[in-house]
Amino acid sequence: MHRSMPDTGTQTEERIKVASAGGHSFRLDYGETHLSISSDIDCRSIALDCLVRHYSELVGYINREPLFKASYEPVAVTEDAPQIVRLMADSTKACGVGPMAAVAGAFSELVGEGIVSAGGRDVIVENGGDIFMKAASTKTVGIHSGPSRLSGLFALRVEPGDTPCGICTSSASVGPSISLGKADSVTCVADSAAFADAAATALGNLVRSNDLQPVFEKASRIAGLRGVVVIVGGSFGAWGKLPEIIQR
Repeated sequence: MHRSMPDTGTQTEERIKVASAGGHSFRLDYGETHLSISSDIDCRSIALDCLVRHYSELVGYINREPLFKASYEPVAVTEDAPQIVRLMADSTKACGVGPMAAVAGAFSELVGEGIVSAGGRDVIVENGGDIFMKAASTKTVGIHSGPSRLSGLFALRVEPGDTPCGICTSSASVGPSISLGKADSVTCVADSAAFADAAATALGNLVRSNDLQPVFEKASRIAGLRGVVVIVGGSFGAWGKLPEIIQR
């Protein structure tokens, strides 16, 4: 579970590595959020404006409603809640986890959508391993799984028709996010990056051994989840309608 604003990015070992969209690639840091952005258009100012606005609105809401940040369970939000708060609340309600479980994916999604709205056709926004993608060409997303011997051996081949989508990972062995399970990586794919982030947390909490059946049973009950890839130790499993899984 995420308990704070994401602070992963390239400062820690990334759980997902993805080929850049090309054209314009840059880092964008604001507060505790650190984005890696690639786009076919020059979008630095657009991305910064979008990040600052949503970050400020989220911090302002948390200051008024501290339970939104503290809760490990879904939280109802006020009618005047800003877009990022509503996105996080809706995503985590569907997955049964606290609102901050979707924070990294929400920033990726909203900044990515802002760039797409400005004309971007080939856009990747990565936030500590949580990715928004709108692709104009085939992309390869490699799955990093910390100490597992399978780390880096598998990837998703994402076609333009698979996007826009969110590809997000939760891990008990990599990064600062809290997971109640033992997975080296749980990578979820969904239409929404915030939703994929929440689902990855929820499913990651269930990984207690190499028996992945309970995880896949839960995944089948999360409406809107496209699929999931799980790596724990030397075990690998996948469920759902995923992009092509390739071995590297």
